Amino acid sequence: MDDARAVMDAAGSERAALLGFSEGGPMSILFAATYPDRAWALVLFGSYARVLWAPDYPSGVLEDQAAWTDEDLRSWGTPEWSKERADSLAPSTSEESRQALATLIRQSVSPGAAEALARMNREIDVRPVLSTIRVPTLVLNRTGDSSSIVGGSHYLARHIPGARHVEVPGVDHSISAGDSESVLREIEGFLKEVWEEQAWSDAEPDRVLATVLFTDIVGSTAKAAELGDARWRELLGEHHTLIRRQLTRFRGTELDTAGDGFFARFDGPARAIRCASAITEAVKDLGIDVRAGLHTGECELVDSKVGGIAVHIGARVAKEAAPAEVLVSSTVKDLVAGSGIGFSERGTVELKGVPGEWSLFAVESV
Repeated sequence: MDDARAVMDAAGSERAALLGFSEGGPMSILFAATYPDRAWALVLFGSYARVLWAPDYPSGVLEDQAAWTDEDLRSWGTPEWSKERADSLAPSTSEESRQALATLIRQSVSPGAAEALARMNREIDVRPVLSTIRVPTLVLNRTGDSSSIVGGSHYLARHIPGARHVEVPGVDHSISAGDSESVLREIEGFLKEVWEEQAWSDAEPDRVLATVLFTDIVGSTAKAAELGDARWRELLGEHHTLIRRQLTRFRGTELDTAGDGFFARFDGPARAIRCASAITEAVKDLGIDVRAGLHTGECELVDSKVGGIAVHIGARVAKEAAPAEVLVSSTVKDLVAGSGIGFSERGTVELKGVPGEWSLFAVESV
């Protein structure tokens, strides 16, 4: 892999090739889609878009068969359970190697953290992001890995534009177990080829994954009539100052302001939700309510601003929100698994001018 490392080093510290292994794959996918200017290649090994079975994701596992079920978590950290996990991850290795892996598993994380990780993994679903990947991608899996991993790899390769799918012989899930050399050769060859075929350029990407936030004051016309022009302008100034303070706090970017509405962009959906929730709470001190809507999707970059259908969806979601409510699309909900943010279902609606039906969720806790 020395040649491949040299290629990656040549990219400089600001851009890198990403390797996503197992549950690290979804995070690498999200990073590559959100920061295409910082990733020049993506390699996924033994990974997936989601864990659990769904009608439109048959390669997932059933809830009671998922790794680290409630029963597993009760046994987590015992020598017997750790040995079983090591045997399943690297069955072709020596007894001594599997025992070392079992010890590593036991010492890697506390039972509480293991439970949090397991529950987060069960909620992972990055399928809506796959079509937004614009960097060269290699998807790898071993042919004898579990059916959910093999099926998950096939799904990734089919849904990431231009992805290359390579299956190597073996039964081990661990990338370092079994014939790791064949895996490393595939990765090295892919990275060298990508580097040699694409002339390095400082050109900025024209599309990026972003979370858009729309807010507006509820009953603004009636409130303006009640207060009069002078006091209404003063209130709007206080409202704008408050929202800009929260955007700065949560690293959001203000894109437009029209009357009493704000349009902002975030590179992380969880921070966008927390910002929207902070805004809806803070404006109550001004005697007003704000509704907020969020959506995550691929956006066009035009003069440092974002546009496209994802922006229209975000605006339509905001229109569906009730006073003092933060409403999000199902895409946003799926991408914040493990964040501790709670939601309640608001049902399925048709968004004006947007094809299909959309499941919406109200933020209950942050």
